[in-house]
Amino acid sequence: MAEGINKITGATSAAVESELKNQQMKTDLISNVSHDLKTPLTSMVTYIDLMKTEGLDSENAPKYLDILQQKTERLQQLTEDLFEAAKASSGAIPVRMSRVDFLSLLNQGLGEMNEKVEAANLEFVIEAQQLHYFVKADGQLLWRVISNLLSNVLKYSQENTRVYVSFPDSARGKRGAGGNGDEKHFKTVSQY
Repeated sequence: MAEGINKITGATSAAVESELKNQQMKTDLISNVSHDLKTPLTSMVTYIDLMKTEGLDSENAPKYLDILQQKTERLQQLTEDLFEAAKASSGAIPVRMSRVDFLSLLNQGLGEMNEKVEAANLEFVIEAQQLHYFVKADGQLLWRVISNLLSNVLKYSQENTRVYVSFPDSARGKRGAGGNGDEKHFKTVSQY
């Protein structure tokens, strides 16, 4: 009986600890989201005030409008991301699993962000042992992850530096996940 009580006490303690961690994560998320939403809103209010003060005929008005458009688009994206995060946490996001080439998605992302990569003067070094890295995933959701990671790289990397992306050797040897054994080992240094 004492052993059973100890097990119940241990399980209760683990559940309480887990709930405390969840509550802290929720608090941190709300704090981060509030900050992320407040930043473009504050900027928008400032530029609207400037336009009211200087008038629509001001030589700065077109510049202010461009900034307002950028901040509006940023706010819209943050709102959509928040909505998607809420759907994901509730389990309401449909997941369509399929065979997806991770390396191909990464190269597609680099191609689409080509201008931003060049503007930041970043050099991407992709180290891969295979031509394809297949994973079982939802292609659209995985694309969002890759896109988000690349956006963060562009946002937080120091200009004129290299960004290394390494794909480890497959645990299944040269065949890899979904490979046919004909892939050749390669290392590319890509300047997009």
